[in-house]
Amino acid sequence: MEMEMEMEEAETTDVCELDYSDLCSPSSSTIVDSIMGALGPSGPGLLAITSVPNASNLRSHLLPLARNLALLDRETRKLVLKEHNLGSDVPLRDPDRSVSSFAMQLKYAKSPHVEQTVSECYAMEFQNLGRNFQELGFCMMELGLCLARICDKAIGGNELEQSLWDSCAAKGRLIHYHSHSDALLLKQLERSRATGRRRANSIKSLQVSESNSIARDANSIGIHSNLWQQWHYDYGIFTVLTTPLFILPSYSETSKTEDSFPASCFDECPSPTGHTCLQIYDPNKKRAIMVRAPPESFIIQVGESADIISKGKLRSTLHSVHRPSKFENLSRGTFVVFLQPAWTKTFSISDYPHANSTFNGFRGQCLVASDGEQQQSSQDNNNNLSQEINKIVPPLSSRLKEGMTFAEFSRETTKQYYGGSGLQSNR
Repeated sequence: MEMEMEMEEAETTDVCELDYSDLCSPSSSTIVDSIMGALGPSGPGLLAITSVPNASNLRSHLLPLARNLALLDRETRKLVLKEHNLGSDVPLRDPDRSVSSFAMQLKYAKSPHVEQTVSECYAMEFQNLGRNFQELGFCMMELGLCLARICDKAIGGNELEQSLWDSCAAKGRLIHYHSHSDALLLKQLERSRATGRRRANSIKSLQVSESNSIARDANSIGIHSNLWQQWHYDYGIFTVLTTPLFILPSYSETSKTEDSFPASCFDECPSPTGHTCLQIYDPNKKRAIMVRAPPESFIIQVGESADIISKGKLRSTLHSVHRPSKFENLSRGTFVVFLQPAWTKTFSISDYPHANSTFNGFRGQCLVASDGEQQQSSQDNNNNLSQEINKIVPPLSSRLKEGMTFAEFSRETTKQYYGGSGLQSNR
């Protein structure tokens, strides 16, 4: 409980902002310096791109569909995803899941042709799903290419941008982070499917039984119950993501009926916490920092491959997604594009300063405070978080070896995080 309160009261930081026009063509060396300052060893490893043309329109059409897809009945969702060439990388059959993700490979192309397909049952809602997914995805890929070009010029060479082109494709994910009420709806859908008919259980009795189940699940993971997504590094070059869309019920607690939550009772809202719920770890302060970014901007994070390719001149971002305990019916949607090198890209770490560090990006610092360090109560909580992160994030030195290809590095990273004996396999 103390740790959860600490997370609720975490420090907030504003991301360094960069106008789209300056990303496309930096007007001064000062702008380049600010970019490298934000993404370099002493910065947070991320920045926000603002005023991207047509992005607001694409975002407003695509993000609300994340929740709608997540809460569709299984068979209908399968048809919709197939029609729009989308897949998933999470177990959508699991009604206890806290996240739903819908993915597509996005190939680099100057003028992508998107074939429009229409679902007969959900034509009005999903008819432009695939088109909007790809259009927003290509827009975000272009942001990553522009940033790679700037970083290459500052570092010397063109390895970052060329690595992106050599990969030929990026991966887009439309993600919905579930609320407590979403969990109830999914359980209802599963029960209706199992019995072959819709049940009209009282929402109050359903809440009692399901809340007990959810509480047991939350208690079983302790400190991590206030996370939608665990602490981790992205292992690509850049991760480009939209600022999130938040959804809350539009009714009060006293207005609930015996019917289940209808979709029309949920509305988009500004972040009730005042931040994005994305949080990064500050190794100097040994605490989580909540990220605040301009509405409708794009956040770009540095991945481990960029850290390695740049020889430490760019800093990969240790991050997670915070789940506010004070807003249990809050859900969160976002769209993410992962930019990575070609699978055959070979890494050389002979002159990489973090190759033998205990923890990448920390310049060899140990996350756990030394025995002789004097601590206040709040510092104890921060160090508890540091120790927890140490337990669940595998050191880069254990995953990266000289001459590894990106394919080998990604496989080893995935194995150590999520494999049968991975540090987060049971989280």
